[in-house]
Amino acid sequence: MTKYTKNIDAISKLSPEQYRVTQQSGTERPGTGEYLHNKQVGIYVDIVSGEPLFASSDKYDSGCGWPSFTKPIETANVNELNDASHGMIRTEVRSAHGDSHLGHVFPDGPIDRGGLRYCINSASLRFVPKDRMEAEGYGAYINQVEDVR
Repeated sequence: MTKYTKNIDAISKLSPEQYRVTQQSGTERPGTGEYLHNKQVGIYVDIVSGEPLFASSDKYDSGCGWPSFTKPIETANVNELNDASHGMIRTEVRSAHGDSHLGHVFPDGPIDRGGLRYCINSASLRFVPKDRMEAEGYGAYINQVEDVR
């Protein structure tokens, strides 16, 4: 059994926007997300389950209006599903344990870093700064948060 699960108590504490994004597969307006311009060193975790999703070292400015990452910090924590909503074919990204809608992944990221762009809603994330990672149980990921781009 994993220590990360969908947390009903956490869901009840979500803001209306966080609930709409994570539980109803919504999308925040471009350019409005709390973490779009965050340059701090740390990790981004699922706001519902706490599972580690992305590292600051994999974040970059794609210019799309949402936080963008080149890869997940733990591929097992991210599910990719076909999404044919809104008249387009896309790949939805959901947290594996919390089942939160995170955003979408596109094949137009930096080629030298794998070519993927994980376009993620800030409303689905909680940021854990490097100096809090050990205390919050994410010490195993400290070596993955350096080199913010």
